[in-house]
Amino acid sequence: MICLNGWVNAGSAATLVADTLGGEMVADAEPDLLFDYRVTRPTLDFIEGVMTTLVWPSISLRWLPLAERDLLVLSGTEPNWNWKRLGNELSHLAVELGVTEQVSLGGIPWAWPHTRPVQIIATASDRAHLPDSDERPEGLLRVPSAAVSTIEYMIGGTGIPTVGFYARVPQYVGVEYPAAALALIRRLERHVGVDLPTGNLEDLANVQRTELDSVSASRSDLKSMVDQLEAMVDAAKAVSGEELAAEIERFLRGQ
Repeated sequence: MICLNGWVNAGSAATLVADTLGGEMVADAEPDLLFDYRVTRPTLDFIEGVMTTLVWPSISLRWLPLAERDLLVLSGTEPNWNWKRLGNELSHLAVELGVTEQVSLGGIPWAWPHTRPVQIIATASDRAHLPDSDERPEGLLRVPSAAVSTIEYMIGGTGIPTVGFYARVPQYVGVEYPAAALALIRRLERHVGVDLPTGNLEDLANVQRTELDSVSASRSDLKSMVDQLEAMVDAAKAVSGEELAAEIERFLRGQ
């Protein structure tokens, strides 16, 4: 499973899932080979003017043993360079380890109200890997790729089946959106057929829902927007590739 911070991680949906699942770290990447520190800078903490902690951007692989299968979770910060090399090495590793399927997770900013259940858009290396009930983009979808997708594409080239689950995140929520992470875990549970830990995501989602309801009620402009989004969503219009591309590009322009 791949969950990277960066593009296609609106609401920190994917990385919240990785943090919630946890697991034992089994490997990490050499950051000097993946990151431009002028773009993705390490974080330095000061306490009372004294340097205390320096944290470098990273990508790590963790192992989570489940009832009937093992789950490997690749998570961290989207790299600045060497995407091809990283994808090739992960593809070789997946084959060597006998990986049976690769799953990508993410969040997509969308014209979607927080008052409706989070919806999941699915992709796959072959439509046969997904049930007909899953919502998929219709027609051609062409967008600037995220690293998570390039890695998935390269792993799929080895013959390992791949799928992707992406939560629709309200475009007006500019912070972590626990409801999206919870929806991704629930969809992942159905896909792999095992129960997964959800930590305190449900409690966090409920608290945030109350806060968003309160803010919406106190601001007529926001309430009007939410009402319009509800009407649009309730019309149950199918998602097209063009619409999805437009929403993603609108989000990326704001980064």
